[in-house]
Amino acid sequence: MGFWSKLSAGIDRVNQLLGKAASMMILLSCVVSAANALLRYGLDISNNWPLELQWYLFAAAVMLGASYTLRRNEHVRVDLIYSQLSDRGRLWVDLFGLTFFLMPACLLFAWLSWTTLFYPSWLVMEHSLNSGGLARYPIKFVVPFGFFMLSLQGLSEIIKRIGALKGDITLPAEDIRYEKPMQ
Repeated sequence: MGFWSKLSAGIDRVNQLLGKAASMMILLSCVVSAANALLRYGLDISNNWPLELQWYLFAAAVMLGASYTLRRNEHVRVDLIYSQLSDRGRLWVDLFGLTFFLMPACLLFAWLSWTTLFYPSWLVMEHSLNSGGLARYPIKFVVPFGFFMLSLQGLSEIIKRIGALKGDITLPAEDIRYEKPMQ
């Protein structure tokens, strides 16, 4: 197994773990939401931190789940001609889209969210203005980190598509399948 294949497999493993963490965050977000509703409406006990924690968990699940979704080939596509292409044609379209659209956008968003969202918040150790609220800078870190991980998964997908086009690897069926949306 070559360096690029090992790198791709390592990125896939990390994003697999992040995907599992994201699914746990969704579950935990639901538990926090239910407990908060029970306390607020059943026992008339109110605090802002459970509500903010619920938002933070959901936001982290979305940002960390994006790279896992790309890894599983379950992201949204615009079906104009894609469904009519052969598997090799789909590999070329994927390679083009990953290289010229996904990678530049993710790297730009990672950099912008680091410099304008997270870093200024971290410098002042920003906290919620709500009474009993949580620190804001940790959740703001998830935005550039999520885009960075999505760009790494994009790199992994590019490596796999190039390997498949060269005939060096055979992608599993789920990596090149396409399910036409139900109308």
